[in-house]
Amino acid sequence: MVSAVHEMWQAWGAQTGCKETRGEAFYTMLFDAAPSLQLLFKNPKAVTAMRFMEGLGSLVSVMGKPVALFKEVEGIGFRHLDLDVTSIRAGFFREALLEAIEEVLGNNFSMLARAGVHCLLNYTGGAFIYIRREYAGRIKTIMTSWNIVQKSAMEAWFEEQTRDEDETTSVEKKEAKDTEKLPEKKTEKSQPMNQAGQGPAVPEAGASGEGIAEDKAMKVPTTFNEMLLFNASVMGYGNSAWMSIVLLQFDDMVRNVANYTRLQEECDVMSLVLAKYRGKIILPEFKAVTLASLRSLLPQDWDTEHEIAWGWLWENIESLLSAMLGKPLLQEQALERFFLGMPPEEATQLREQLFPSFFALAPAGQDFLKQSATRINFIGDKVVAMTLEMYRAPRRMVEEISALGLRHVGYAIPTEMFPPFVSAGVALMQSHTTDEMVVEAFRWSLALIAKILVRTISEGSTLVMKAINTNHKLTLKKAMDVSSRGQRANDLLRITVGTQSISPFYWSIDSGALVCAQTILEDLLTIRADRDVYYYGCNDLFTRHPEVMKRLCVSAPVLLDTLLNGLVWRSRQTKEGMRRVNYYVKHLIQDLDGNASPNLEWLVQHGDPNVIRHPTVILFADILWHRVASMKFVASKLFSVLILIVFVIGQTVLLRHSSQQTPEEEYVMFACQLRKFFADARNGDCRRIFRIPIPAYLFNLQDAASCCLLWILVIMCMQEPFFWCLSDGFGVTQQCEGAEARKDFYSVAAFLAMILYWVLLVDLAIFSMRISAYVLVCGRVAGEVGLFLVAFVLLLLAFSTAISSLYHEMPSK
Repeated sequence: MVSAVHEMWQAWGAQTGCKETRGEAFYTMLFDAAPSLQLLFKNPKAVTAMRFMEGLGSLVSVMGKPVALFKEVEGIGFRHLDLDVTSIRAGFFREALLEAIEEVLGNNFSMLARAGVHCLLNYTGGAFIYIRREYAGRIKTIMTSWNIVQKSAMEAWFEEQTRDEDETTSVEKKEAKDTEKLPEKKTEKSQPMNQAGQGPAVPEAGASGEGIAEDKAMKVPTTFNEMLLFNASVMGYGNSAWMSIVLLQFDDMVRNVANYTRLQEECDVMSLVLAKYRGKIILPEFKAVTLASLRSLLPQDWDTEHEIAWGWLWENIESLLSAMLGKPLLQEQALERFFLGMPPEEATQLREQLFPSFFALAPAGQDFLKQSATRINFIGDKVVAMTLEMYRAPRRMVEEISALGLRHVGYAIPTEMFPPFVSAGVALMQSHTTDEMVVEAFRWSLALIAKILVRTISEGSTLVMKAINTNHKLTLKKAMDVSSRGQRANDLLRITVGTQSISPFYWSIDSGALVCAQTILEDLLTIRADRDVYYYGCNDLFTRHPEVMKRLCVSAPVLLDTLLNGLVWRSRQTKEGMRRVNYYVKHLIQDLDGNASPNLEWLVQHGDPNVIRHPTVILFADILWHRVASMKFVASKLFSVLILIVFVIGQTVLLRHSSQQTPEEEYVMFACQLRKFFADARNGDCRRIFRIPIPAYLFNLQDAASCCLLWILVIMCMQEPFFWCLSDGFGVTQQCEGAEARKDFYSVAAFLAMILYWVLLVDLAIFSMRISAYVLVCGRVAGEVGLFLVAFVLLLLAFSTAISSLYHEMPSK
């Protein structure tokens, strides 16, 4: 019977060609006979058909070996735990496959071969049903106990944090109380000093170890990781540092025990990390330590069922790890040696031929890669480099590939594109080398990268992201209606895969799907009620994206009005002709840390008057002005007023045009001049005039006036009569020959300085909207008046030069 099945398999393969063709023909017949079975398969038909034919081929190859067949069926059944396999569905599956083979082979499909295939499929289907029934209980036991362990760990951590905070507070209070009781001078108790003489001596870690051991002994392990390391030390496995490496991914392994593909991916990454470990790795040791730790953490719940379930879990993980232990290091060395020894021309050829080979296998892939040839070659170079980096830094590469996969979610890349891409890459590598180790290393690494990308895209391809790719409002609304009110904001603002996340809202803006971005914004800022709970996405939006105002000003200004309108709630009821209105401007005024938010600054830089006069902006700008900025503004201007008063007194009141002044008056005038100079010299903003090119702030009228005032004061200081009289030996006076020669120029500078001082006080007009509007209009008109004067001067020059060209000696008639 076994030989008859083998002959049938070879005949079927010779007559129908590749595995994909046979699998697709079989699935077509299967879905025609039982359409409901299509719900069991999540992958495309081509991918499912290829996997099915590979699995069936492996079963046929070990059909005559009971032990190997048992392990193969158990492994395949473990991978199909997520499928609801029943005896009726298994019967449909069996009959459809027999009919597909019989349709192709006809009379060549012997009764003995048919009986063999029938028995093989019956055994496999029954095993699937048994495995799902038995292993489902094990998985439930594992997940339940693991959740209890993790919950206990979180509670213990929270209690420890609370206790530490209480102890810190009590110690601080006690120290403060003792400090109040102690006299100003106290005698410190002498302590042994360290070698540097800078503090009390601390025993070195590893010198005696008594203090560390005592501290560890006093601390009772409360988490699984602490308990496992503690038991490993007690059981004599303290030198097995590789257990700490496994612990980093053990939680992901446990939580994905029912997902064989994800479990295999985690084990593949783990094998790459363990390849960097230079010590001896004995995997069964981890099982013993794990079971001992779980017994300690679950003393009341632990029983034989838990023992069997957790033992079965680690046996599966151990089998996956054992298959790869020792191989990654050899593969990395072979692949690195190949890339380093490859000539530059061959490396360029490998990079440039990668995507053409992929397009030959999957022509539909050209629809998703519309970049230039230079960009495609760059991507190909990065893909080839990633295969080696996967061996060198596996954990970092997993994070980078996960982030790359999330970007592919936004590009709407179908997952069925990745298998032919891996096949094209492997075939291309085979054409460049005959070293099987190099080809296998490249294939394994590229396949692992593809697995991570497929998993990331599958987990990240939510209904919202699919709707954003269509940029259709109705489709997006249907996708959002699936989410509950409490989960709605999270689905619109965050898609998390592992430690990486992407924002559908930001992605819709970056991809140009502004219709969907506006719909998301409107949905987030809609208030929904559910009994006593109100759901409003304003807090979620500004918590997830604190800089959303800046992003909209730069990338999507048309959405600013939608955002500002969403921060206003207007009651539908009126009372005495008035309607209640609520403005939610908290996040516009302060950031998440309680500091002043730069939202108003971003809106001013945006420069859209329609946005600035929006009621929401007016309200929170008025709040900032009246409660924060007005007092500081007045304080700054009071200093300017004081300086102006000093300047006026120094230049008008004390300045006498008589020939004789008392020494006291001379001293006061000299002090006023020094005060003006040093006060303006300390102005930090004015120092920026020395930059090249000229800073942008000088284009502001107030800043330009301040800068001019500084230079005028410098000129006044250079022409100060007191200095010239001192230099001539006349003492503190301004009545000397050198001072008289400079008084005219000095008075002009003082006149200009006085004008500029008053110009700098124009900002005080902000306290009156009418005056402020008048100043604004004058500022706008001043530019036009300047242009008119320039044009008038040019016109005068034109007429004057034209008149000068006339012949003035013309004889009169």
